[in-house]
Amino acid sequence: MAIETSTTATNEQICRAVIERGFNDGDLDGLEAFVAHDIVEHQEGSTSGLDGLRALIIELRSQIPDLHLEIQDTVTSGDTVWFRIRATGTNDGPMWGRPATGRPIDITVMDVMRVADGRMVEHWGVADRLAVLKQIGAMGGGR
Repeated sequence: MAIETSTTATNEQICRAVIERGFNDGDLDGLEAFVAHDIVEHQEGSTSGLDGLRALIIELRSQIPDLHLEIQDTVTSGDTVWFRIRATGTNDGPMWGRPATGRPIDITVMDVMRVADGRMVEHWGVADRLAVLKQIGAMGGGR
């Protein structure tokens, strides 16, 4: 999918590029075109800044090498974009101090992103971490 990076690119396209290129493709260098260097991260446990986002992607892809985020719903209002995402993959790397389990992961993620001057400048995210813990067998109720 070609993404236009000029000022005519929509806020939704910018946010989609971060998900598709960064998280799905692992293109850490390409993030610079879509994410501000000083992005403010509001998600618990994550670090602000472009380098913080890169570190998060590296960590997730080491825990779940086949990670795939599918954007299922989108709402855009002004400079803010909301995504409901289905995150799938296999826990083939150590996660949260636990060894890899080889188990599948299938969770919902809610993301809210604010865009300014053609780049993502703020992010709030809520991933269903309880479901991850259950699915990797770290607590009852797994698959």
